[in-house]
Amino acid sequence: MKRIFLLKGLDCPNCSAKIEKEVGELDGVQSSVVNLMKQTITVNVAQTAADTIASQIETIVYSHEPDVEVSEIVQESYIPEKKQEANESYNNEDKKLTVRLATGAAIYAIGMALTVFAKVPLPIELAFLIVSYIILGGDVVWQAVRNISKGRVFDEHFLMSVSTIGAFVIGEYPEAVAVMLFYQVGEFFQSLAVERSRKSISDLMDIRPDCATVRRNGELITISPESVAIGEIIIVKPGEKIPLDGVVLDEDSMLDTRALTGESVPRSVHKGDEALSGCMNQTGVLTIKTTKAFGESTASKIIDLVENASSRKAPTENFITTFARYYTPVVVILAAILAILPPILLGGGWTEWIRRGFVFLVVSCPCALVISIPLTFFGGIGAASKRGVLVKGSNYLEALNNVSIIVFDKTGTLTKGVFNVTDILPANGFSKEQVLEYAVQAESFSNHPIAKSILSAYGKEIDQSVISDYKEISGYGISAMAGKKKVYAGNTKLMDSEHVEYTACEKVGTKVYVAVDGQYAGCILITDEVKPDSKKAISDLKHIGVEKTVMLTGDDEKIGKAVAEELQLDEYYAQLFPDQKVEKVELLDSKKRQGSKLAFVGDGINDAPVLARADVGIAMGGLGSDAAIEAADVVLMTDEPSKLVDAIEVAKATKQIVMQNIVIALGIKSVFLILGALGIAGMWEAVFGDVGVTIIAVLNAMRILKK
Repeated sequence: MKRIFLLKGLDCPNCSAKIEKEVGELDGVQSSVVNLMKQTITVNVAQTAADTIASQIETIVYSHEPDVEVSEIVQESYIPEKKQEANESYNNEDKKLTVRLATGAAIYAIGMALTVFAKVPLPIELAFLIVSYIILGGDVVWQAVRNISKGRVFDEHFLMSVSTIGAFVIGEYPEAVAVMLFYQVGEFFQSLAVERSRKSISDLMDIRPDCATVRRNGELITISPESVAIGEIIIVKPGEKIPLDGVVLDEDSMLDTRALTGESVPRSVHKGDEALSGCMNQTGVLTIKTTKAFGESTASKIIDLVENASSRKAPTENFITTFARYYTPVVVILAAILAILPPILLGGGWTEWIRRGFVFLVVSCPCALVISIPLTFFGGIGAASKRGVLVKGSNYLEALNNVSIIVFDKTGTLTKGVFNVTDILPANGFSKEQVLEYAVQAESFSNHPIAKSILSAYGKEIDQSVISDYKEISGYGISAMAGKKKVYAGNTKLMDSEHVEYTACEKVGTKVYVAVDGQYAGCILITDEVKPDSKKAISDLKHIGVEKTVMLTGDDEKIGKAVAEELQLDEYYAQLFPDQKVEKVELLDSKKRQGSKLAFVGDGINDAPVLARADVGIAMGGLGSDAAIEAADVVLMTDEPSKLVDAIEVAKATKQIVMQNIVIALGIKSVFLILGALGIAGMWEAVFGDVGVTIIAVLNAMRILKK
């Protein structure tokens, strides 16, 4: 069974990784995932362990973060006040910590001033320094003791406690307090960075309105959006957010869709158009009939998708977590060797070598990596969302870096998917009107864009009562009985399969061949326009390193060739059945460069099997499409292929910052570790090698939010 617990106050990526690991190792727990953004842990637990799991999770969480409040989430509650409180980047706990740090630093400064200027005796100096140390580092030492009692020795609390207490023992009093002071300052900056990153994403996704105005019994009442049922009438005034998905009943208006799509240009809506939750109404008063419940509306789904994205970790994140797990014990052992072996082998000098060992411990703390790497991916997901690109996890964000082949579906992806009948070619004595009418009767129950274009061209009411035995034949077309006549409407494959003699149309476009009672009646020519930014998107993709672009389509060879040549695609495959698209993707996947990824871009509705088969499935124009959000790994919230370029650019920027932080952290730490071992670097340099590097890495990670 699945259970979710709120970890209120959790803001440490390192601690969250430890909590996730230890809870996952409990008996009866199949999986454990900590979501740092939502401050939750989700566990799948066997029924036999369900009664004790809550207390076990509390024990584990409190052992790492004593101030975190643990409570089980029974159901999602709509409480705006709590949501607003969670978005505060500088909360009461931060204020208390600021006061504590300021008090400890002030006492430390007074003690140092008295020592330097008043030449007070050593006991007085020690009194000030010890009081300052207790204020600043008492919680760190206590946490280290608690962890050791539970068998968890090698962590940052242990490193800081041993190194600073050891510094007191060897007479490095001011340095001992300074190390703890700057360590706590570094932790404070890390906490603020996580909170601000969380707030940045929360503000970006704050598209869920606080209330809905509903018309009930002739009166307008304001209630929670969760209380609105499907089919109810809601009123949205100018300046208000649309609370639930629905259909506009009257009035026209302009909608600001920036929060959903990243588009700055407002969209117009008219009677009969779909209005999506999260959009801001700008002009007229809208009357909307709801089509989805609050939890199923676009805004709720997008928020849930973005909030849960951090639970899918990138390989680099998992590597850093594993690296830190083994790295810390290794450096502790090396520090011990550095402090013990040289005096034994070389004789004398115990104090100096112990000091070097403590310097080694301080520098080696892995905080810069375990904090900044998850923070960067966290920010990358937010930066992508700001551009109207929803990435379901940092693993997919990292995978976008390695995409070498991008395969596109044609209709609705590279082309507008808006079809228009441009010609009717009758045959065997049938008139244009008859060909169109038979085609309309065959297509009247279909929701396919081609069917809609034929119905639009007909422009009259259809008597569906005369239509029976309706069948959609995947990859071929449609068959139906129109009165007493058997009508076929589809491609050449359908004509061949039914042994209809027909004349192939040589014009470029989508052709719908129509046959009545086995006799060929004529051909309807339908054309689809290429999207305005498709060509530039393909060019930009090649410019940023994509090696091959391919198009798959069920249309005939001429259409496929014409579109491929216009967009300068590397390859195209035409006249494909849905299952053949999967085969082509598998073929292309087998030919890709080793270590690279293949991405498929489709509409997310008809291409679910191909989206699932690709390394990265990308749904184009996913705004409001449940199927797109379900099937894809990445959802582009508009119909613009150029959004794919944005997605890859954000992914590359994220990876670049991650690699920079790894190089900065390991590079600088390696230098200071060597200098410390040689006795050149002291405690003050060690502070920079730990806290300074961490702050640099965190600030560097925050740059991704500006992308």
